[in-house]
Amino acid sequence: MAPVRQRNAKGANAAEIEKKIKRGNALRQGSSWRGSRLLVALLLVALSACGTATWLYVTSLDSDITETLVSQGELVSPQPRVYSVQCSEDYDNYKRYPGCTPQKCGRAVTDGVVTREEAQTLRRLAERGLALAGSEGGASILDLHSGALSMGKQFVNVYSLFPSRNRLQHHVQKSTQTIELTINLNDAGLCELSSPGSATRTNLIHHRRYFGEQLKDVFTQEDFQLYRDVRGRIQEVIAQTFGLDPALMYLTKPTFFSRINSTAAKTQHDEYWHPHIDKVTYGSFDYTSLLYLSDYGSDFTGGRFVFMDQNGNRTVEPRAGRVSFFSSGSENLHRVEKVTWGTRYAITVSFTCDPEHAISDPALPRGIHG
Repeated sequence: MAPVRQRNAKGANAAEIEKKIKRGNALRQGSSWRGSRLLVALLLVALSACGTATWLYVTSLDSDITETLVSQGELVSPQPRVYSVQCSEDYDNYKRYPGCTPQKCGRAVTDGVVTREEAQTLRRLAERGLALAGSEGGASILDLHSGALSMGKQFVNVYSLFPSRNRLQHHVQKSTQTIELTINLNDAGLCELSSPGSATRTNLIHHRRYFGEQLKDVFTQEDFQLYRDVRGRIQEVIAQTFGLDPALMYLTKPTFFSRINSTAAKTQHDEYWHPHIDKVTYGSFDYTSLLYLSDYGSDFTGGRFVFMDQNGNRTVEPRAGRVSFFSSGSENLHRVEKVTWGTRYAITVSFTCDPEHAISDPALPRGIHG
């Protein structure tokens, strides 16, 4: 009987060991499953974070804006709000003009130079002029100095009907009526306006009668006088802010109206949103200004002006009558957000210290007495 009891004892011990092994396996399996679930959860969180980051990047290329310098709802008056920055070395590559070439650099915003009523009058002028034609893409320009006007995928000379175009200072070949003006309009409009080819010349000639019948209803002497007055005030506030002699500053090209909406770009001329530096792009620019003719948030969305600094981006929200101005060197690398809704109107007014690059204020050609 004793051996039997021994076998039963061994059997009991074996059964107990087997139970312990099963419990251990179950615990290990449970621990493994819990670990797997934790790993899966972590992976899901990581994927979700990556997906969110990707979605934010794809849906808004402007998500890197870190600071609003001036919002649309603020009223900056009577004194400009000034932000000083260190001057770049760009100006060393050009002849220096004492009393004008930037010695101190920066950017500034003011709502105390142009009234909202004056901005509305200038906007109506832009609307009438651009209604004559306009770009197929989202950005159109009207240059009262040269007569350059966006039409489809090219440009026409809105003054081409009249023989007195030589009074308006820009280089126009009367023999072909082609415009020999290069414009980079990244500040508020387009990329470049270059000489149209022979196919375009036909269109320029074809549209002479069309414009001639309507210009008297588009442009008036009062509009041009307001334009000149506003230009003078902008020049004065830039001179006061940067400690310049206004008599040593000269209006330069391109200076133009711009209209931007959310229509997709049709040519490179419509791609206004690329970062750029005015002094590098144009050479003649020393001071750049923008007069806004419409309101961010109510007339359009997107379209904010972005200064791109090494430690973050800083934006100015357009407001009708607001003037934003800055030294034109690499210290003020900038871009414009894509307009996502509505229509953004502005005037780019540029100044040089080099009298050889000066242009005159625009004047109505003889024959227009609106």
